[in-house]
Amino acid sequence: FGSTDFSFHPSIAGVVVLLLLQGGSAYKLVCYFTNWSQDRQEPGKFTPENVDPFLCSHLIYSFASIENNKVIIKDKNEVMLYQTINSLKTKSTLVLLLSRFHPMVDSSTSRLEFVNSVILFLRNHNFDGLDVSWIYPDQKENTHFTLLIHELAEAFQKDFTKSTKERLLLTAGVSAGRQMIDNSYQVEKLAKDLDFINLLSFDFHGSWEKPLITGHNSPLSKGWQDRGPSSYYNVEYAVGYWIHKGMPSEKVVMGIPTYGHSFTLASAETTVGAPASGPGAAGPITESSGFLAYYEICQFLKGAKITRLQDQQVPYAVKGNQWVGYDDVESMETKVRFLKNLNLGGAMIWSIDMDDFTGKSCNQGPYPLVQAVKRSLGSL
Repeated sequence: FGSTDFSFHPSIAGVVVLLLLQGGSAYKLVCYFTNWSQDRQEPGKFTPENVDPFLCSHLIYSFASIENNKVIIKDKNEVMLYQTINSLKTKSTLVLLLSRFHPMVDSSTSRLEFVNSVILFLRNHNFDGLDVSWIYPDQKENTHFTLLIHELAEAFQKDFTKSTKERLLLTAGVSAGRQMIDNSYQVEKLAKDLDFINLLSFDFHGSWEKPLITGHNSPLSKGWQDRGPSSYYNVEYAVGYWIHKGMPSEKVVMGIPTYGHSFTLASAETTVGAPASGPGAAGPITESSGFLAYYEICQFLKGAKITRLQDQQVPYAVKGNQWVGYDDVESMETKVRFLKNLNLGGAMIWSIDMDDFTGKSCNQGPYPLVQAVKRSLGSL
C-alpha cells in the first residue's frame, strides 16, 4: 500500500466533520466530502451548498485543523464552513472526525489535552461525535492508538453522565491492508470502545507498486492471477480479516470509492496485470496523475473499451495507452449485496465530491454512484 487519494492534499494531519443525519437506521451510509474539493474548477467545484442533506445517513467533512494538541478553527473560511454545515442541522446532527495526528498520541499529557479540547469543541459547535482517522500508522503506535481510543471512550461516557445530550459517538477510519491490520490495530480492544469503523477498502492497486503492472483500485474479490500477498488485496478479504481479528460485523462499515486509479500502458497488452510505464494522465479537474474522479471517468469512457472482470466483479476501461480501474453503478450494487449478506454495518463513500454530483458528466442524474448504493441498501 502506497500513496492514496489522501496523498495529493497536504492537510492529512487534520480533522474531519461528520453529520449524523438519522440515528438507529438499518444500514449506515457514511459519506465523505473534502475541503480541497471547493478549490477545483467546475464541474468539480464542491462546496457545502452542494450537500444533499437527505443523501447519506452520515456525512463527513474532511479535514479541519489541530494545533498544540487542540482542535481549532483556523480562518474565516472555516468559520463560514462550520456555519453552513451547521445550517444542515435543522435536518440533521453533526459529528466531528479527527484525521491521524502522530505527535499527539505519543504522550498521556498531550492525549489528555486533545481529549478535553475535543469534547469542548464538539459540544460548543453542536457536533455529535468523533472519528479518529488512523490509516497508515507506524507499527510502534498501535498501543498509543488503543490508549487514545480508550481515553476518548471513557471521557465521552463521563461527559454523557453529566450532560443532558446524547452520548458523543466514537468511530475510526482504518486501513484494509493485512500487514497494516496486523501491525497497527489491537482489534479486540478497539471493538469494545468504538461505535463502528470506516474501512478504507480501496487503494489496493495503483502506480506506486513495484513491478508496475495494472491492477484495480477496489476489486470485490480475489482475481484468478492473485498469488501470495496480492490475494489479500480485495474488499472481501479485508472485510473478512477485520471480522476474523475480532471486529463485530455490524461495526464494519465498508468503503466504496467514487474514483479510480489509472496507468499508462507500456505495451500492447491491456489486461489486468499488463506492464505499465507509470501513472495514468492526470484528470482535467482533479489534476492528479494516476487518479480520476467518477465525473472524469465518464468522459474518459467515450470511445474507450470497457471490460468487466468476472472474477473481481468490477470494470476497467482502456483508451489508447491509458488504463483505468473504477467502480460504476453495477459494481456498487454488487458490493452492497455482498455487505448485506455479511450483515455489515453499512457502506462508506470516499467521496461524494468525486461522484457526478451535478449530474452533468455522466447523464445518470446527480450522485449516480451514491444513489445506487442508497437504493441497494434499502432502509437507512
